[in-house]
Amino acid sequence: MYRLISKLSVYKNFEEDNILLKMSNTLMEMEYIKKINEPHVLDVIDRDGFITKIYTVINELLDIATIYGFDENLWQNYLAYTLASMENPFTITCENVGPRQGTVNKFAKADFKIFLELFNYDFSGIEQELGIDCFSIITDYKAIEKTSGSYNKSVSEKVRMLSANIALAKDEEDVFRIVTNFYKDYGVGKLGLNKAFRLSRENGKLELVPITNTLEVKFSNLVGYESQKMKLIDNTRAFVEGKRANNVLLFGDSGTGKSTSIKAILNEYYDRGLRMIEIYKHQFEDLSSVISIIKNRNYKFIIYMDDLSFEEFEIEYKYLKAVIEGGLESKPDNVLIYATSNRRHLVRETWNDRSDVETDGDIHRSDTMEEKLSLVERFGITINFSAPSHKEYLEIVKQLAIKQGIKLSSEEELFAEARKWELYHGGLSGRTAQQFINYLAGKI
Repeated sequence: MYRLISKLSVYKNFEEDNILLKMSNTLMEMEYIKKINEPHVLDVIDRDGFITKIYTVINELLDIATIYGFDENLWQNYLAYTLASMENPFTITCENVGPRQGTVNKFAKADFKIFLELFNYDFSGIEQELGIDCFSIITDYKAIEKTSGSYNKSVSEKVRMLSANIALAKDEEDVFRIVTNFYKDYGVGKLGLNKAFRLSRENGKLELVPITNTLEVKFSNLVGYESQKMKLIDNTRAFVEGKRANNVLLFGDSGTGKSTSIKAILNEYYDRGLRMIEIYKHQFEDLSSVISIIKNRNYKFIIYMDDLSFEEFEIEYKYLKAVIEGGLESKPDNVLIYATSNRRHLVRETWNDRSDVETDGDIHRSDTMEEKLSLVERFGITINFSAPSHKEYLEIVKQLAIKQGIKLSSEEELFAEARKWELYHGGLSGRTAQQFINYLAGKI
């Protein structure tokens, strides 16, 4: 196995914790010990040591299989995961566009020939020599059925599909076509395989961490607000098609579907190369660093800021202003900012802001107000989600009840119960309507 891996050229830079690399090193060490022994066999102590090392690697493989819901042939699943995850100049060039003509394709095909051999690697000799059967088990594995929320379903489905296709490949030409088409359709690395990310800074290192279980909501699930949804869809469609598009602020009453609309946008356009990064205002100083990470990738990124607002003493909005418009480095074409807020003007204003005569030391208070309002002006599109009227609220309830399959004795009874619920549970909003329908579904 080590001799095969040593000949890789394009797919050379494995992470230190890569299981393929660990297994290869273990088998290479075993061959070396046998070579220097007289006779060329493992003694009891060496054999027990290598059994322990192999089972340690197998344990790591089982952990990853649990995280990603791998099944059937875990070894092939992991090799496919390695191909899908490894970011290098070749794979990044292929993402979203497929292979291009160039000499590097010859090196890639040579690597794929090696991976095809690794896919069909015969572990029976090792099992017989060490008296183990772990490789037979992991190559014919029956995973315990899991709920979709307990593992990364999005990555699991893609990787298992890639694994199954490579297992059927006849030669490296087949593998080249299968893998590069995969990069074109789904991308590569964590940015390609996942929809959404959050920002993390551990031990001083900035990192995009995948959000593995996003809400599977579509615009069809959001009743009402048709004109608002269309504005958001039109802008996002232009963005993913490479046309000019604007940053968007969705503002208005709570529970009206602002955040749900953003999640629906991600689900509608993910398969067309859209990705989303959720950032909180205490992380705004890292915005420039995040953009530098994603600006040269072949995806469209929406930086998402939920429930955005600032008090008078908070100055993080200055970082946001500089990134959107005003800094020396312009925002790249593959990045937009979508934000939701209950406030139209984001930064809290006071009546003192509207007077040029003030005794607290700020002589030109109108300049202060202009400074606060300038943040909103950097969003090219603002969409108002206002609370529904009583009639609109009842229509939302009716449509949600139909979708949920809830039937009361009459529409009048449904509406009467909905009015009671609204009086005691937060007023008129789409969220209140959904909570009422959840309540009815629970009773049924």
